[in-house]
Amino acid sequence: MKVLILAAGYGTRLYPLVKNRPKPLLMVADRPLINHIVDKLVGLPGLEELLVVSNQKFYNHFLQWAQELRATFSVPIRIINDKTTTPENRLGSVGDIHFTIKTAGIANDLFVIGGDNLFDYQLNDFVAFAQKKPTAVSIGLYDIHNLKDATMYGVVALGAEGKVVSFEEKPAQPKSTLISMCCYYIPKAALADLEQYIQVSKKMDKAGEFIQWLCKEKEVYGFKFSGKWYDIGSIESYQEAQQKFR
Repeated sequence: MKVLILAAGYGTRLYPLVKNRPKPLLMVADRPLINHIVDKLVGLPGLEELLVVSNQKFYNHFLQWAQELRATFSVPIRIINDKTTTPENRLGSVGDIHFTIKTAGIANDLFVIGGDNLFDYQLNDFVAFAQKKPTAVSIGLYDIHNLKDATMYGVVALGAEGKVVSFEEKPAQPKSTLISMCCYYIPKAALADLEQYIQVSKKMDKAGEFIQWLCKEKEVYGFKFSGKWYDIGSIESYQEAQQKFR
């Protein structure tokens, strides 16, 4: 299994905080945001490599970060440069996943995590859950407890054994507050599904739209996390995380 952290966005809603620093390297509780993610990767069974996909603008920032992390993180780290330079020519989350798969020659299971996710729960149970379904994509879910906030995410309904029976991307009237985070386990048998989605839809931007399409074509499973979770997408959410996350 390889882990990919998506860190190639430009975080325009967080300007000017991210004008000269990538969002995953913003400080939370005296440490870079991305380090809190890496903490949860330590000890994951079968982890072979950590990949971080960045853009050209912040590529050197992540090279320096990785050099420092290697002193304490035993798993090999590779920084992928998607070569984009502005929000206008960014690849999007699907595009960056696809670019990394091709560039790094990934042919085994891939665990994808958004670099702006901040959480305090462990990932072991999710990985174990996903690996029991070797042909299906599994996604991380969280109950946000607010219907208005749910409109900004993919809203999910689960059936037996955690099978996703409904997925609506950013619905105006969500049926529940159970949302999909940027947390996807793509087994090697399902890597071709991403390729098929791109060919059919011609879309590279939003991973949630890929999952919505996939739910109609194949089986997708969801795993509910509990604990603290923040999506660092705005100055307000970043300030809230700064105050509440320890």
